[in-house]
Amino acid sequence: MGVGVVMSLGPGLLPRTPSAQGMLTALLVLVALGVAALVRMLLRLTRFGGFTSRWGRASAAVVAVLAVSTAMGYAEHWQNELRSAMGVAGIGPAYWGQWALWTAGIAGVVLMVCRGARWVVRRLGRARSVVAGVALLVALQAIVVPAVVDWRRSAYAASNSFVDPELVQPESPSRSGSPVSMASWPSLGAQGRRFVAGSPARTARIYVGLNSAVDLDTRVALAIRELERTGGLYRGNIVVTVPTGSGWIDGDAARGLDERFGGDVALVGLQYSDAPSWVTFLFGRRAAEDSARALFEAVEQRISALPHPPKLYIYGQSLGALGGSSVFADDADQDRRTCGALWAGPPAGQAHHGRATVLANASDPVVHWSPALLWRAPDLTGTRPDAPVPQWLPVISFLQTSVDLLGALDAPPGHGHRYGTDQGTAMPSC
Repeated sequence: MGVGVVMSLGPGLLPRTPSAQGMLTALLVLVALGVAALVRMLLRLTRFGGFTSRWGRASAAVVAVLAVSTAMGYAEHWQNELRSAMGVAGIGPAYWGQWALWTAGIAGVVLMVCRGARWVVRRLGRARSVVAGVALLVALQAIVVPAVVDWRRSAYAASNSFVDPELVQPESPSRSGSPVSMASWPSLGAQGRRFVAGSPARTARIYVGLNSAVDLDTRVALAIRELERTGGLYRGNIVVTVPTGSGWIDGDAARGLDERFGGDVALVGLQYSDAPSWVTFLFGRRAAEDSARALFEAVEQRISALPHPPKLYIYGQSLGALGGSSVFADDADQDRRTCGALWAGPPAGQAHHGRATVLANASDPVVHWSPALLWRAPDLTGTRPDAPVPQWLPVISFLQTSVDLLGALDAPPGHGHRYGTDQGTAMPSC
């Protein structure tokens, strides 16, 4: 159990609430208890189990207490260093009291469930327990899992359809969703409506939602018609903005791009999913790549026919950076086909560089995380040192970074997965 607690208190990238830390500790304690039970069973089977003495158990308990106390002291020191760098209040005894309650509560409930299951197995006998277990697994696979999947899909669709009463439909013909737009206000989705309703008003903002047309090809064609209708082709600059998984385009990036080009710019984006970025990253990454490639190539082809074409740029944050970068074969191809590119918080740094500006906070778990983090340190070349970075530790760093992903957008501005108007102002020139 002590091993699980110590591993859970390893250094992370971001400040962590006592509830989040407690959930991680409870999880790793339960895993450690499971491994310990398996080891004891193997020792009994190999007849080595009798060598554990009372003195040995007492010594192990003392070592565990010392290790946990040391780990807690270091964790508090590390958390307070992070919090100081990010302008967040430090932690103290109250934090650890809440952490202990969360850990004990979660671990206790799970252990009670496990003991209840063991009691049921003893009552039923092995044969009937196996039959009941198989029946339960079949029911989960056939009924529960599909029901959960359908429920989540419905939840994502409902979130995408939500109309924020504080948003005002744009009147300017230079915006999609306006009364004269071919992409109607309701069809843009929640994130699309937020994007086109944003300020300042001088930038042309073109957005096509999932519900604006029936498939990718028709959505791309609609985006080009909107680009023509809004006068975007006659701006000095066009930025293909690749959204995140839910269709979100960071408002700070849009404001930064307006500032960077003095308003003489058209921003064009295309929604490819209504699910959160992590879901799309795991199960629908191809949609981000196909959408970005189709839109960029369509814009590229359309402006090539103009006598005085605008300068072409591309921008993406997080999954949008992955999708946007996939448009190009390599750095040289990116530099040849664009006037500039800007990638913010690319997952595991997977984005073409060349002349591109890559914004990556050293405290951003999205930049750190990949399965390879289990066995090797991340490549943090080019990251900006916004906060202390923990020493990489096999397995532990992977676990800690995975937990930090859940709060990556809850970090203070300029830290974690939060980027500012420099997403636009730092866009490079030709």
